[in-house]
Amino acid sequence: MSVLADMLSTVFERRYRGASEPDREDRGIEALCRDLLGSSGEVSGMALARLILDRYAGMDDAGKLAFFEFLTRDMGVDPDAVRATLARFEAAPDRASYRAFMSAAEPPRQELARRLNQVPGATAQLVAMRADLLRLARENPVLSVVDLDLKHLFASWFNRGFLVLRPINWTSSADVLEKIIAYEAVHAIDSWDDLRRRLQPTDRRCFGFFHPAMPDEPLIFVEVALTRGIPGAIRDVLSEDREVIAAGDADTAVFYSISNCQSGLAGISFGNSLIKQVVADLSQELPDLKTFVTLSPIPDLMGWLAQNDHALPDDDEARRRVAARYLLHAKRADGTPFDPVARFHLGNGALVHAVHAGADLSYNGQRQSGGVMVNYLYDLPQISQNHERFAAEGIIAASPDVTALAAAAAKTTE
Repeated sequence: MSVLADMLSTVFERRYRGASEPDREDRGIEALCRDLLGSSGEVSGMALARLILDRYAGMDDAGKLAFFEFLTRDMGVDPDAVRATLARFEAAPDRASYRAFMSAAEPPRQELARRLNQVPGATAQLVAMRADLLRLARENPVLSVVDLDLKHLFASWFNRGFLVLRPINWTSSADVLEKIIAYEAVHAIDSWDDLRRRLQPTDRRCFGFFHPAMPDEPLIFVEVALTRGIPGAIRDVLSEDREVIAAGDADTAVFYSISNCQSGLAGISFGNSLIKQVVADLSQELPDLKTFVTLSPIPDLMGWLAQNDHALPDDDEARRRVAARYLLHAKRADGTPFDPVARFHLGNGALVHAVHAGADLSYNGQRQSGGVMVNYLYDLPQISQNHERFAAEGIIAASPDVTALAAAAAKTTE
């Protein structure tokens, strides 16, 4: 169906361009955007949308910056119109006055994005466009208003109801497998053999969320090891000579890598739904699984220590104590945990279960946390309570062992 849609779109574009305004391709992208917002025909709108997207794709950063500045400057709300329509609605709150207020309160750039999205394949292009916007907005914060509009639209377009959970295995398409290698963000995949070891054995699983408009682009994926007991080092999971077990013999599912794939979807949360869905699916497939944990990095531990003029101790037990104190007590200005991985899992209702020194001997593991890793436990009966207490009061659920380690670290610094 997508191939047919692409063919029809191309035919319609050519017919429209040839029959109506052959000079349109010579006009600037700003004029084309205004034309698209003023068009009423589906065929002409698709032709214009494709032309705008093609024009944008050919721009360098200077051109893209100018385009986003145009959206910021000329495609925002009109405050006078918003005030006037709100006053009319307050005076006579009926359907017509409310519709007028809604129309005035929505910036034209939101409707522009919707009209661009009518072209087959445009969703992925708009996601890539937002990735450009986020990158350029770091040095041009005025562009952030455009990002708020795109994020608002994407939150609807990519909500859980539209996402499809798919298993990713050694028989998946080469295109998807190549993207798993490219997008892996926690433990680099060094080769196709390395990828095979993560996907093919009976005690390994991988799942990803996909969107119907981007069927070959994973949005986020999680790699899972089925084990007996809870591992305390990543080498036990990824070692070439590890013992492979039958899936039915496993009692533990270990989420050892979660990777977001699309930088243009930053701030659109998928991980919570992904883990819950994978836990449900694995529980149904393998009823003997009793424990669901992560083996997670602590990516900002060394940075936090440096900011506070501390060094990571050489002794493994002292490292565990320092890491436990960091996970339970290091906070940002808003009161949430300093560590981004901790914020994610604790916000999902997990608890800090165990801290392991010497668990990640890779370059990144040493650089980020001195090799320390952590298990977050998803205790199914306690997930909702842990989530509510964390969200409402900032209370971090932790095992007695981790709590004791953090307390011991506090005593040594008094």
